[in-house]
Amino acid sequence: MSPLTDLRQGNGSDGPPGEARPVERAPALLEMAGLATRVAEALTVLVVSLLGIWATYTTFQLSPIDQYARVAWLSSVLYALIAELAGCYDVDARFSLRASWPRVSTAWLGCCIAMLTLAFFVRASEDFSRGWTVFWFLSVGFALVVVRGIATGILSRMKRQGVFNQRVAILGATAQGHRLAAYVQSNPMLTVDLVGCYDDRGADTIHPGLCTPHRGGLPQLLADIRAGEIDQVVVAMPYVSDDELQDVVGRLAMFPVLIRLAPDLSAFTLAGQSMVMLGHLPLMTVFERPISGVDQIVKRMEDLLLGSILLIMAAPFLLMVALAVKLDSPGPVFFRQEREGFNHRRFRIWKFRSMRTDMLQYDGISQARRGDPRVTRVGRIIRATSIDEIPQLFNVVFGDMSLVGPRPHAPSTRVAGVLFSEATQNYAARHRVKPGITGWAQVNGWRGETDTDEKLLKRVEYDLYYIDHWSVGFDLYIMARTIAALIFPKSAY
Repeated sequence: MSPLTDLRQGNGSDGPPGEARPVERAPALLEMAGLATRVAEALTVLVVSLLGIWATYTTFQLSPIDQYARVAWLSSVLYALIAELAGCYDVDARFSLRASWPRVSTAWLGCCIAMLTLAFFVRASEDFSRGWTVFWFLSVGFALVVVRGIATGILSRMKRQGVFNQRVAILGATAQGHRLAAYVQSNPMLTVDLVGCYDDRGADTIHPGLCTPHRGGLPQLLADIRAGEIDQVVVAMPYVSDDELQDVVGRLAMFPVLIRLAPDLSAFTLAGQSMVMLGHLPLMTVFERPISGVDQIVKRMEDLLLGSILLIMAAPFLLMVALAVKLDSPGPVFFRQEREGFNHRRFRIWKFRSMRTDMLQYDGISQARRGDPRVTRVGRIIRATSIDEIPQLFNVVFGDMSLVGPRPHAPSTRVAGVLFSEATQNYAARHRVKPGITGWAQVNGWRGETDTDEKLLKRVEYDLYYIDHWSVGFDLYIMARTIAALIFPKSAY
């Protein structure tokens, strides 16, 4: 047996305890195991459904029986499709119950909702026993959880024994190879055994600790491949020229082994990012443009629809507030000030004027403070209740703003004498989406005066969380929280 053969100690060997025995490897079994799991779960839905029909035929007076049988077949196919979309068979879910059980449960719940929706639209919901429906939902769901638990246990044990593992060699005992080796060895989800590192420079010239064990140079690697001890070679040689790299890959290509090129060191900091193909050129997606594509259309429709409805409903109230502002102090009803919006574009925001005309600031902005002499009597009321922000519905309809998003600030606004944009390097990331009338930061209490670095950092933190987790449901939740915040106002003056 070659010294590169992976040996396990005491894993059920026929010899004495602790005696090493070679692991029987079959990496292709991993895909077959995934297929078997798919088939087993689809059959579980079908068989348990049919057994449930047979066992409860008299109890729930199931008639006609053929329509219940059709439910069993259809739900089996539908579950298989939804489970695939839900990631129930992804690699991380094959060996972890913590990852697989929530996905399996979600897929089965989605299947049941789809079946009920279909029954509603074809007007067949009244033909089925409600008692049997509940029994079917619970029994099949329980069976799926049990089957997945058994499958995960079997696959995990086979993985621990190394049955699915490929033997990988790293060509290049460099810092890059060292980080790659450390990543492979520290990731329990990978079905990989690291044979070692190969480098022509020799062990005496390689810095200790870099990509161990060092097994030799390229000739030794080729010999080990020829002996059938290596399944995959990862080339991590950033220090070589293109000609040298092509020569190495050309020599490896003569053997039946998978060859991969390790990314540059910087890619390790971006591990987990998706890859796309630009023709035949692979590119890594570092950052997605937030709320783009269909999401962008959906959010704009949300703003137009809800913004227009709110504007129409608020029109009588807006007239009353406008009259109060006009009678309280001389000057225009509205205050329009330049703000920074999407992609740092400037726009003029609409607000009810809440300050004395002779003290309005359009540049070099000083934020309002408690007891600020610039604020009028009506202004104190509309600022405390955020009524002064309602005219921004015009900005929403015109497309400058959204109902929900990071609050827009004037470009010259400062905190502790420093511009907002200079106080934190992440501040500019807020401009990746349209600003909003309300936002995640505001409903969590970060509104009003931003007079300290901590307050600004918290606002930015919550704004970036919103951008990364946007959904229509999230927007509606923030709007609901905003109503509660208006009833119990804080920090605005």
